[in-house]
Amino acid sequence: MLIGMEDKPLRVLACGDVEGRINALFNRVNAIQKKSGQFDLLLCVGEFFGTSEAEAEWEAYKSGAKKAPIHTYILGAASQETVKYFPNSDGCELAENITCLGRRGIFTGASGLQIAYVSGREAQQEPAPSHCFTSKDIIALAAPLLSNSKFRGVDILLTSQWPRGVWQYGNSPETDTKFCGVSSIADLADKLKPRYHFAGLEAVHYERLPYRNHVVLQENAQHVSRFIALASVNNPAKKKYLYAFNIVPMKNMDPAELVKQPQDVTENPYRKPVKDGKKEKPPPSMTGAEEEPVSQFFFDLGQKKPQHQQHHHGRKRQTDGDRPNYPKQPRRPPQPTGPCWFCLASPEVEKHLVISIGTHCYMALAKGGLTPDHVLLLPIGHYQSVVDLASEVVEEMEKYKSAVKKFCKSRAQRCIMFERNYRSQHLQLQVVPVSMEKCSTEDIKEAFMTQAEEQQMELMEIPAHTDLKQIAPPGTPYFYVELDTGEKLFYRIKKKFPLQFGREVLASEALLNIPMRADWRECKCTKEEEEDQAKQMRSDFEPFDFAHED
Repeated sequence: MLIGMEDKPLRVLACGDVEGRINALFNRVNAIQKKSGQFDLLLCVGEFFGTSEAEAEWEAYKSGAKKAPIHTYILGAASQETVKYFPNSDGCELAENITCLGRRGIFTGASGLQIAYVSGREAQQEPAPSHCFTSKDIIALAAPLLSNSKFRGVDILLTSQWPRGVWQYGNSPETDTKFCGVSSIADLADKLKPRYHFAGLEAVHYERLPYRNHVVLQENAQHVSRFIALASVNNPAKKKYLYAFNIVPMKNMDPAELVKQPQDVTENPYRKPVKDGKKEKPPPSMTGAEEEPVSQFFFDLGQKKPQHQQHHHGRKRQTDGDRPNYPKQPRRPPQPTGPCWFCLASPEVEKHLVISIGTHCYMALAKGGLTPDHVLLLPIGHYQSVVDLASEVVEEMEKYKSAVKKFCKSRAQRCIMFERNYRSQHLQLQVVPVSMEKCSTEDIKEAFMTQAEEQQMELMEIPAHTDLKQIAPPGTPYFYVELDTGEKLFYRIKKKFPLQFGREVLASEALLNIPMRADWRECKCTKEEEEDQAKQMRSDFEPFDFAHED
């Protein structure tokens, strides 16, 4: 979701608890941008929403009367009172330019900037209240990253709570450290080695001296980490609540440049001194998760997963959200992520639906598909939409698209593809084959246009070779359709959008004439039936599957 040139630094603003003072925050951001130019994004830690007096202020942004002046990413609720502002705990767009990241996960921008985050406060009990996280969340976030041997650290870590003991070997914060911070966040910061770690909730500004992530003369030099806690917006004591910095994503940096040590660097506050050159064994909390067999990753037909409350507005795979048993990465590491129904590295993926796995993308049977051959094309790593994809992922996605088109053609079918980048967390390109006998491309195009008009939506026709990035900058909610001729229809989503729109059009009497199958939740079948359909599809698609040849 971030735009960035290869080595051009991103300009980032970080902010402490907003507590509902949204106008004050954005006025300040506007003033800063007037003075020193546009920033790329604003990251808010701690509690974004406040008491009910501030509700009217938020309403203006929610309704679209006001718009955030910058792409703003916020953490989830940190108290019971503010839970009501978040439609779900898995992250979603709350208003134009304002996105809630969710309970925990990894967010990777198009520039390669990698942001790990954990919302709310630590809870001891399970299931945790929705403004809290548990040790399971911490494990699920860290395990897929740590199981990649190339992992060096994340660019940014956002947490609401402080890491316990961050002040050791460093300068002291102006707060009572007796009750400050939690050790699970300290453990996470130690493992993830963020270059910047921001936290809130303590109402003070504290900029710790940078600390090392390696033991001098015993380990190779690594980059330093900086921990910065921020005060709340417009606090009467005028403590600092906004922090501006430039950052080149780690993956684009020259390694020698990355590991330069500043003069005032200190020891790592989270590590006990190492005796006799022996490294301490890491605590079991982070390692246990890596011992699942790799075979779990692929077509795991064994484990039965309970279908829990299907409340996620048309998202496909639902299971009980917080499963800690992250297995190892598949043979080609995808970009790891938080809890997501579609990241291949996630325990939430229903592996038995997978048809084909490439290097950067995979193909799976749609859950509750319109037709038995309705499939999804998805990136293995965590990308929200087509416009966010890295170039090598785009390349492979195109290979999959052309393979599916050839497959459909061999069966006298037209291949219709559509994507909804709205209230979705992970890109799913829906592919629905339609028999050539049934309807022409013109009929399909007309059906989309007519139904859009009926719903007061203007579907634009865009040239076949248009790159969506040109008309939808990252972060823009949109819906688009690609017809078998390569023609594309595009709609920039303003406020609300019918989540099942693409399916409704294809299921309508004018086209497939299966209106009762418009909603995927009405089309559920048993796991056995799904396995049979997937098996059939795998064998039918195999002659066209370039990934199979690898």
